[in-house]
Amino acid sequence: MAQYEAFDPAVEVHGQTILTVIDDALARFSEEYRRRAREALAENGVEDPAPDEWYPQQAWLDTFETIADQLEPHILDRLGEQIPDVADWPAGVSSVADGLRSIDEAYQRNHRGDDIGFYHFEALDDRTGEMTCKTPYPCPFDRGLIRALAQQYAPVESFVFVEEVGDECRREGADTCTYAVSW
Repeated sequence: MAQYEAFDPAVEVHGQTILTVIDDALARFSEEYRRRAREALAENGVEDPAPDEWYPQQAWLDTFETIADQLEPHILDRLGEQIPDVADWPAGVSSVADGLRSIDEAYQRNHRGDDIGFYHFEALDDRTGEMTCKTPYPCPFDRGLIRALAQQYAPVESFVFVEEVGDECRREGADTCTYAVSW
């Protein structure tokens, strides 16, 4: 599979997630971005998402692809950085490793179906680790999300570095991407 292609057509995204990304995260950049994202969502069959409903992940992924094509090139990376700030996030996070592990918990809460994918963090030592992302979301979005979580919990003097590593990438049709994270 490649980015923007749901692993299973039956996978769904929670409406509150859609609303949070569009109305809270994208609106931080501009009202125009929010408006264009809502138009793209409607074009993909989701006209007025309700917070307690579920919607096809493929429609949401098609909206992400439209956003990437129509707005500034780095919007997905910057959008990923906003998610921990605007989303309902798991409690009890107190370290970078906990924060990176919490990405999967947040993802699992907001997606349902048989094969939704996952985020898996493995610590390599006290200040490095690897995050494997098996989702259909675009690589820049995940990179921004990973960086934001690491920065949120890293010591103030740390420089957070996220680099794609590994032999496969979703941009090239693979199911996963792996990122080295250091702080």
